[in-house]
Amino acid sequence: MSVARRTADKVTWSGRVAAVQPRIRLLRSFDERTHNYLGYVLCIDGTCGGEAGEFLIAVGEGAHAKHRFQTGMELAGSSAPVEDSRKETAALYKTSGLKVVKNTEGETLAGPPFIGVPPDLETYRARGHRRLDARTYDTKCVTCIWGCRMQVEMIIDQWNPSKKQYRFETFCYGPKSCPFYRPGPARKVPGRKGMSYTEEDWVDEDATAHRGPDD
Repeated sequence: MSVARRTADKVTWSGRVAAVQPRIRLLRSFDERTHNYLGYVLCIDGTCGGEAGEFLIAVGEGAHAKHRFQTGMELAGSSAPVEDSRKETAALYKTSGLKVVKNTEGETLAGPPFIGVPPDLETYRARGHRRLDARTYDTKCVTCIWGCRMQVEMIIDQWNPSKKQYRFETFCYGPKSCPFYRPGPARKVPGRKGMSYTEEDWVDEDATAHRGPDD
């Protein structure tokens, strides 16, 4: 569902939570990378600004600590359209007036995909991630709490940091033994004067070396 861009007004929305994933921003500068753990992204199946459909809402870590979002909850609130869609995976952010209309009922089914209450952001940071094939993410992992579609900002020239490019990349924080997991091709990061850096498999292996296959 597309959301009309408005810089001042917020739009009201309500609906059922179809997925919850972390909201993480990745900054790349050739072979260096830095993560900013910002909060969570809710996929809502409902009504936004009078239009029915699915839409993505960004919420803060404090809101998640309070409400413990998970698939199946019914929520309502108001949010502002993002000002630059290159810098956010969600269409709406700066959420306020958040209300839980109805909580989940019954037990959460075992995954994959894993759809319980996501952990705090420090847990994601501590676990580390592996690259995840974009098609696999779209078909198998879009509802999983361990999946993440990150907004990526790339500094092309270290001597001229204003020269940037933007894209989205998908990652998995889940168990290494997950049968759905596919890494996809190695990712390349553009650099100055036409150079590029290829992020090889050892980067993911190193980031998750402290975890066992089922952790």
